[in-house]
Amino acid sequence: MLTLEKCNLCPHECKTNRNLGEVGRCKASNKVKIALYCTHYFEEPCISGNNGSGTIFFSNCNLNCVYCQNYEISQLGKGREISVEELANIFLKQQENGVENINLVTPTSYVLPIIEAIKMAKQKGLTLPILYNTNGYEKIETIKLLEGYIDIYLPDLKYAENELGERYSKVSNYFEVATNAIKEMIRQVGSPKWKENGMMEKGVMIRHLVLPNYIENSKKVLKWIKENLPKEILISVMAQYFPTYQAKGIEKLQRKLTQEEWQEIEDYIEELQWENGYIQELGEHEEEYVPKWEEE
Repeated sequence: MLTLEKCNLCPHECKTNRNLGEVGRCKASNKVKIALYCTHYFEEPCISGNNGSGTIFFSNCNLNCVYCQNYEISQLGKGREISVEELANIFLKQQENGVENINLVTPTSYVLPIIEAIKMAKQKGLTLPILYNTNGYEKIETIKLLEGYIDIYLPDLKYAENELGERYSKVSNYFEVATNAIKEMIRQVGSPKWKENGMMEKGVMIRHLVLPNYIENSKKVLKWIKENLPKEILISVMAQYFPTYQAKGIEKLQRKLTQEEWQEIEDYIEELQWENGYIQELGEHEEEYVPKWEEE
């Protein structure tokens, strides 16, 4: 049984009593904490579309990535606490604004109240697809609990090399945990399904952020997806890395990707004969796309 009294929502299984205000690895309490909700236009084209994605950025995270672009909310906990009822009303407000979907960003710590908020919102008329936008470090039991509530899963698959997960995200078994969770997501929602306007309605899209100096890790991630998952599964390979947070002081992470590194990734994707998904263009102003967080 998944519970906040001896919290076991994620693979860390901290066993803290969040209902008494104790906090574990992710630093979340028994209150939902969000940093921002907005219409987000910079997701993949089949997610944002013309009308944008109705995004809710949750505070706190069960990973400690040294290069997190959202570190102010994920690591430093910036945000404000809200009730389950307020969260349900945010879903409905987003729908009223005409967005394409409800996009839950870093929701793992708040799965139980999120389910309650979805139930409330659906009773009041919520019909939009709901996205679960996660770092991939998930328990299968938690993903199973979401069956019927989540339409689209957007998991990261950060590392094929667990040593990198230990070094840069402080977890020892990232690859096994994330790949097993992704398989459960696929079992639930199956192959991608589309609305008439080309927006994604159901399915899984796996995201991978390419890190400088670690091109081989990225190749292993892409190779695993190609060889182990249905060919219909979408991938989104991202070039938007820039040094931020603790990465500024880590030699191998102190720069953006080079054109040569990105070309090597593009060539490898072509070699794998990938047909479904997205490849970002290598840009120069990635920092500009980080949201401006609300004041507490």
